[in-house]
Amino acid sequence: MASLGSKVLQIRSVEFAGKYKVKLRVLSSFEDEGHEGPGTLITVEEEANMEQPIISGIAFNRDEAKITVLGVPDRPGIAYQILGPIADANIDVDMIIQNVGHDGSTDFSFTVNRGEFAKAMEIVEGVRQHIGAREIKGDNKICKVSAVGVGMRSHPGVASKMFRTLAEEGINIQMISTSEIKVSVVLDEKYLELAVRVLHRAFELDQPAA
Repeated sequence: MASLGSKVLQIRSVEFAGKYKVKLRVLSSFEDEGHEGPGTLITVEEEANMEQPIISGIAFNRDEAKITVLGVPDRPGIAYQILGPIADANIDVDMIIQNVGHDGSTDFSFTVNRGEFAKAMEIVEGVRQHIGAREIKGDNKICKVSAVGVGMRSHPGVASKMFRTLAEEGINIQMISTSEIKVSVVLDEKYLELAVRVLHRAFELDQPAA
């Protein structure tokens, strides 16, 4: 969740704790020193057969921007020709989608940090003619919302529940990325608060812990 936009922990602290199997405890910043309370323990799964919640949290990141290259020639190496210069400029790319080719061309979309959007657009515009793309479109008013949970590995239907919940609110999904512990979607930024609220309700994260 730290890597997906949650602000509680620094990403590197979680990486080191996971790599070296160090138990990490998060304490409240609203309590006086010496009266922190039990906090939240972050650790590896100690009991493989222990019951796990399907979704442990909803994370979001509004510092996202999307770039779409339209009418890209559908040939090997085209992704590298687009993203190579982006990487050379030390710009991190998050989500990537390439549509199925049609009539010899395809559309290629990727997301970058919003602070690097202008620089990335300038770079892609510079390679557009070289690769023979038809048009470049950019959108820096998007956000990423993710449902996170180790339990989804053994619970099919998490993604479809997430998509149905958003659809019922008229929220259009622009991009999708999945792994065994998360489902992330890119949305118009104006839907961020609504999406987080309805997903919390759909996955019963608004209920008090038992």
